[in-house]
Amino acid sequence: MSSEPHGESAPTDALASARTLGSGHTSAPLTVGIEEELLLIDPDSRALSPRGPQLVGEASGVLGDRVGTELTRYQVELRTDPHIRLKEADDQIRCTRTAAARAAARIGLRIASTGTPVLGQAAPVPITDGARYARSAAHFRALDDEQTACACHIHVGLPDPSAAVHVSNHLRPWLPALIALSANSPFQDGRDTGYASWRTTTWGRWPVAGPPPYFESPAHFDDLVDTLLEAEALIDRGGLYWDIRPSHHLPTIEVRVADAALTPDDTLLLAAVVRALTATALTAVQAGDRAPRPAPEVLRAACWRAARDGLAGHGIDPLTSRLAAQTALVEQMLHTIAPALRQHEDLDFVREQWQRLRAEGTGADRQRAAYRQRSSTHGVVDYIVSATCPH
Repeated sequence: MSSEPHGESAPTDALASARTLGSGHTSAPLTVGIEEELLLIDPDSRALSPRGPQLVGEASGVLGDRVGTELTRYQVELRTDPHIRLKEADDQIRCTRTAAARAAARIGLRIASTGTPVLGQAAPVPITDGARYARSAAHFRALDDEQTACACHIHVGLPDPSAAVHVSNHLRPWLPALIALSANSPFQDGRDTGYASWRTTTWGRWPVAGPPPYFESPAHFDDLVDTLLEAEALIDRGGLYWDIRPSHHLPTIEVRVADAALTPDDTLLLAAVVRALTATALTAVQAGDRAPRPAPEVLRAACWRAARDGLAGHGIDPLTSRLAAQTALVEQMLHTIAPALRQHEDLDFVREQWQRLRAEGTGADRQRAAYRQRSSTHGVVDYIVSATCPH
């Protein structure tokens, strides 16, 4: 991966230059909450283990409702509380992963944070007990049979939840850059897929997934969701799997585009960037600025290209429809949100982590490096396990 940014629109060091900018934001800092979906691993075979509900029971004594089941029994979900200070979210992510890893060890398992399972899985996958999961399996059929994908969801609190659909419009053009930044699923069924984020590609098979549409108003959003419910493309409002969605039960906007992050630092970088993007979008909404409106076909193609290549090579700029170095597109995003990063006291952290990513690569790059070093997909699983909960 190239260590030098390219393109005319991004400065050589976007975050360093941001130190000379004004804050650009006068509103109160926004809260950020994080959900991480993880896989359960048998340490002997390195295969998936269908004991998710057992792990939740084992870990809930320490974690309470910060640990829960997921659609398949191969997965669990870890959650943080909402935080204003990123350091507090960092501490909670590390403590939560550690508690889950210790609980897994007590029942002879390991946890792994990756967007897709490295080794093969049974089909159909074992679905977790529960009326909603059973309804989903009956309704979506083979989509559920193969769906063992893990994401990292970032919730950002909004002082005016009615602004969420307008904020969504402003966030849409940045989805490809977020996919490239967070790519962490190159392997599936024991082979390299050739994609940095295979999870992004497989997730797009769902009827309401991928980049959300441009919403003309909150009423447009509500009408569209009602239409999808009536058409039975959704079983309920919780089944809106767009990459960005206003929460149906919390005063937040949820960005769901990212793979489960390999390390806690990767998770925190994503959280800081998403919060700053949201704060920047909210400022634009409050100023009455119209959101850019890239063609849906171009935005979809840009997301596909980012999922395929990650930070390597070129991506599609959704606003110009032209190819540009993917690192330059990320630099452009970071330059745009630098005032909001500064307002939230995250600028130095993001600058440091972006430099690390430029040197080490994404989670997908590091998984592939582990394969080259260990010459086996079993070795990749071991690497992911060790990176998920570093000592």
